[in-house]
Amino acid sequence: MGTEPIFRGVGVALLTLFDDDGELLVGATAEHAAGLAMLGVRAIVVAGTTGEAAALAPEERDELVAAVRAAVPREVPVLAGTGAPTGGEAVQLTRAAAAAGADAALVLSPAGVTNPNGYYQRVAGGAGDLPLLAYHFPLASPPGIPLELLPGLPVRGVKGTGIERMHPEYARVTCPFTGDELVVVPPLRPDVALLHAPIGDARGNLHLDQPYVLDVRFAMASRRVVATVDRLVTTEEVAAAGVTIPAHTVAAVVEAPFGAHPSSCYPGYAYDRPHLAAYLEAAAGGDVTAYLDAYVHLGENAYRAAVDPERLTRWSGSVEDWQELFR
Repeated sequence: MGTEPIFRGVGVALLTLFDDDGELLVGATAEHAAGLAMLGVRAIVVAGTTGEAAALAPEERDELVAAVRAAVPREVPVLAGTGAPTGGEAVQLTRAAAAAGADAALVLSPAGVTNPNGYYQRVAGGAGDLPLLAYHFPLASPPGIPLELLPGLPVRGVKGTGIERMHPEYARVTCPFTGDELVVVPPLRPDVALLHAPIGDARGNLHLDQPYVLDVRFAMASRRVVATVDRLVTTEEVAAAGVTIPAHTVAAVVEAPFGAHPSSCYPGYAYDRPHLAAYLEAAAGGDVTAYLDAYVHLGENAYRAAVDPERLTRWSGSVEDWQELFR
């Protein structure tokens, strides 16, 4: 398989459009793709995560790929999402995407698989000449690729860019299997990881609910972990919930209710979009004095009162409460 990039410039994960009854709008989706290409987008991903791949039947994926391929200029490659729970399913989706006109496949790693190398080997072996892109997305398909496997993985993404000039620790190696020259990246070793968890005990045992994405990886990679928790509880309660990060990795733990705000800490509270918007507006204006006076200088208790904990915690009560956070 060639090492030339599939496209250069900006690519987009295409939205898939449906009507009010949930019926797929193939023509409207293809028209949207054509409009994006006219605006300068240089690649279109069809049926990816943003494209509601999980809601599409195999034949609907093929129909979408064919329609988008027909709608956008030939020089704009169409990448089809073909990830699946098993390698065999992914091979079938990948072959069908190629037959429908896809120029490449974006293959999501399967959930629950800690080392997906065999999965990708099977897909590559069954995909023929269609280029493949491995899609690593722990939030959508946990646990993703374990951190301890990453240091030895050759990374093509930095080759031919200016990143190497900024990172003298990067090195080039020759792949013993293909003869390709690759860029390898050493593991990161942060001094401190600052993490937040919904609960933890005084010893530092932490429980996090999914989706925690990379928190565990950060903890394992760092020399020291400092944690805040919404609630400091007994060791028995953490053990019953499940220890996600063990105490021996944690140097200090502090009880700080809503300590992740304005970010999220599921299942307790979601992102506070209105608050983030208020901060961005203040920062864009160049003067954050009023923001700091309202939320920072008065202390932690005043901060929590100002952001209204009741508003933050009722997000899961109904669809309307959830939607209100995004208005």
